[in-house]
Amino acid sequence: MSEELNRRDLSEIIAESFGANATYVEGLLGRYRSNPSLVDEAWRAYFAELLGDGAGAAGGNGAAAAAGWPSAASDGGQPAAQPQAEAQAEPRPAQPAAQSPAGAQAGAAPAQAPAAAQVRGEAQPIRGGALKIVENMETSLTVPTATSNRQVPVKVLEENRALVNQYLKEHKRGKASYTHFVAYAILRALERYPQLNDGFALVDGAPARVRRSEVNLGLAIDLEKKDGTRTLLVPNVKNAGALDFAEFLAAYDDVVRRARAGKLGVPDFQDTTISLTNPGTIGTVSSNPRLMAGQSAIIATGAIEYPAEYHAMTPQALSLLGISKVVNISSTYDHRVIQGAESGAFLAHVHELLLGEHDFYVKVFRDLGIPHQPMRWARDFNPALLGRYDAREEVSKEARVLELINAYRVRGHLVADIDPLNALPIQYHPELDIETYGLTIWDLDREFITGGLAGRESATLREILDILRRAYCGKVGTEYRHIQSKEQKVWIRDRIRQEFVTPEPLDAETKKALLMRLIRAEQFERFLHTKYLGQKRFSLEGCETIIALLDQLVERAAERGVEEIALGMAHRGRLNVLANVVGNFSERIFTAFEGSVHPDFPADEGDVKYHQGAKGERETASGRKVSITISPNPSHLEFVDPVVEGMVRAKQDAWQLQGKPREEVIDCALPVLLHGDAAFAGQGIVMETLQLADLHGYRTGGTIHVIVNNQIGFTTSPEQGRSTIYSTDVARMTQLPIFHINGDDPEAAFR
Repeated sequence: MSEELNRRDLSEIIAESFGANATYVEGLLGRYRSNPSLVDEAWRAYFAELLGDGAGAAGGNGAAAAAGWPSAASDGGQPAAQPQAEAQAEPRPAQPAAQSPAGAQAGAAPAQAPAAAQVRGEAQPIRGGALKIVENMETSLTVPTATSNRQVPVKVLEENRALVNQYLKEHKRGKASYTHFVAYAILRALERYPQLNDGFALVDGAPARVRRSEVNLGLAIDLEKKDGTRTLLVPNVKNAGALDFAEFLAAYDDVVRRARAGKLGVPDFQDTTISLTNPGTIGTVSSNPRLMAGQSAIIATGAIEYPAEYHAMTPQALSLLGISKVVNISSTYDHRVIQGAESGAFLAHVHELLLGEHDFYVKVFRDLGIPHQPMRWARDFNPALLGRYDAREEVSKEARVLELINAYRVRGHLVADIDPLNALPIQYHPELDIETYGLTIWDLDREFITGGLAGRESATLREILDILRRAYCGKVGTEYRHIQSKEQKVWIRDRIRQEFVTPEPLDAETKKALLMRLIRAEQFERFLHTKYLGQKRFSLEGCETIIALLDQLVERAAERGVEEIALGMAHRGRLNVLANVVGNFSERIFTAFEGSVHPDFPADEGDVKYHQGAKGERETASGRKVSITISPNPSHLEFVDPVVEGMVRAKQDAWQLQGKPREEVIDCALPVLLHGDAAFAGQGIVMETLQLADLHGYRTGGTIHVIVNNQIGFTTSPEQGRSTIYSTDVARMTQLPIFHINGDDPEAAFR
């Protein structure tokens, strides 16, 4: 393309290629002409081809100004303002058949423009990017459009968005807006009504429908320039229809992030097939956007708010009556290829999806990995609004809320976030659904009796669910309702509330100590792997949280008067425990790796490193001293369990013979056993040892079992290695509370 191209020719080419984003591209062209280095490589290549070799920066700022193009100095590097209701066009589409000669002239004055003599006030010529807006709007008049409107209640959308954002916040994965859900519903609705994604063109002078196999969804993004003026860009998400919700969320946010950072490239504006604009962000309830040539539909969403007639009502009254916020959604379409019935049916399907039909939110939750079931649309039933007050219905509803609370205490661990690898399916139980108890989304803001939940006698259903999920479905899942003792259950319930519902934040020193423990554990394993590469060892890698947990166990045990701890474990992680928990045995361990015997430990000769035992003494932060013994374990995995129990019982019996009372000696010695999940569930010696727990001749006053969930054992996956949900299920027979902890959360393990 030669340098003789005038400004109007370039405007027409850019408008044909970029449609609604033409003013943005013209702004970049102005920057390119002043200094090519001000735009990225993709734009430089595009402008060099557009202007011809060597024509890019020849004129500098003066040439740009002479041609009437905005420069970097004049617009601060931002594109000129665009109208809010614009959409992306196909690159260089054929002119629409209905376009008039006057409309085809880019920049032609409106037919009814007033004469200069009739103008009152100062007349300022429209130039640069603002002139392009005039041209785009005049061209848009040649597209015969119609608009369908639909009002959608957003109660279900609002509640499910809150659940999604809570989950994303906990996993540091950003945030989902209402527009994310509406856009995804549009993509799913296009699967049923693909004609909304078609385009119109003239092929050999004849009208034609352009079928598109991919959905490139244009997103209207409002940007504020340095001078306070605003501009609207419409980049697109490529092949958005093929993405699941998690992928779409990431792609959508990436486009918005690059738009705000000025990092959009040429492909981001090309080949948009359908657009979404959201004037509701500035309070607009409904709008009729303009449709550019080459594109057949643009969807607009209005403000999300209560209907005007309910604006003066209190939140309590709105909840009592079951009133939902609503949003207006419009579809403006090219009437040459889309008919009103198709547009209306498309919006009706979007309506159904946003109400949760066709498993819309179920798939969204599944794509994100959220273990809970989404909220569902339902008709409201409120006994308080019956023609005659029905006390029986009211009491029944209160009772069902208490059933729900108990269900979370019993089943909440099934959906707790305790699998950092997401390797196992969620064991969701219908008793955790509010619908199981005849409750609906309309009950969320109504108040119910709680029976003392979190120290409160009453709370809204929303607050009740929030408390239950924090207590029983977080990074720690608790099983304790199988315990027969009421006192024990109440004690555990109070501690759960204290540590997981209303926890005191950990102080900085505690967090630093936790971090140091993790660093020591990880660096120990890394050193062995680097220095003694190829030597056989059973690493603790991936389970370093065990070290922080055992460290806290020693500290708290000492505070309660424990003088000795006997520790038994299999091979995995033994060397790390020796070095970081029992005592400073690193020199002994490294000597064994060198192939010799440490002079202080002659008994190590002939033994294997990960069979060795040791005895050390730890001084806790409070100044108390605790003796820690780790039993040697040359045998097969769990056979060390009764050995450790025997060591502790023997120590207790010896103290008792010295005249100490039984109650005191039980509290002075503590057995601790570390297991692998497959061995704990699969070896009979575990069951036999547990059966001795309360027998008069064998009892030791209680044992702490720590089970490392490797999720594979004996080359077998969990579902092929046991019949139970958890490897710990065998321990329920001893009336033990069981805590399932996410190994990626050392603070949860600490608590």
